[in-house]
Amino acid sequence: MVVNIGVLGFQGDIEEHVEAWRNASEELGVKTNVLLVKKAEQVKQIDAISIPGGESTVIGSLSERMRVMGALKEAILGGLPTLGTCAGLIVLAKRSKDAVVTEKTQPLLGVMDVEVERNHFGRQNDSFEADLKIPVLGEKPFRAVFIRAPIITRTGPGVEVLAEMEDGIVAARQANIVSTAFHPELSGDTRFHKYFLKDVAKLV
Repeated sequence: MVVNIGVLGFQGDIEEHVEAWRNASEELGVKTNVLLVKKAEQVKQIDAISIPGGESTVIGSLSERMRVMGALKEAILGGLPTLGTCAGLIVLAKRSKDAVVTEKTQPLLGVMDVEVERNHFGRQNDSFEADLKIPVLGEKPFRAVFIRAPIITRTGPGVEVLAEMEDGIVAARQANIVSTAFHPELSGDTRFHKYFLKDVAKLV
């Protein structure tokens, strides 16, 4: 059996996601085909998808323009296992606000019951790394990379918090959806992707 994993391929650290899926799959002994999703019909060809970090407004706008947004929303609501990192978290959220202005108008999938504050930790030069306690990954801390990172400021009743910092929630799960404010694909640690494949997507 070959598992088809999609990476939304319009903008962001796409290749890093592709490499992370391949490495995690290889370590788990799973045969994986990674597909860059840029067309609506491709959504029906995949068993799971990740939405990469990058610029959430661009990712959302291009997804909408290429008519992928509607197909993807329908698939996620139908149970498609989905991982969103950084900008991907924003695109998945029901509501998005900027750290310094009011509610941000941008295309959102709106499938995860969270409210997100964009650029919570500052701009590019405010990027940092931190060791996080993420119980679903085991006792060893996970070295998380934050780049112009958002934060989750509110969660709905169906959302499970996976990791927190003093500022707020930085990783969460709602059924088939997992989102992070950081970039697990840049950490060199495959535990988060393996957790997603085994426990969320149940493809192992």
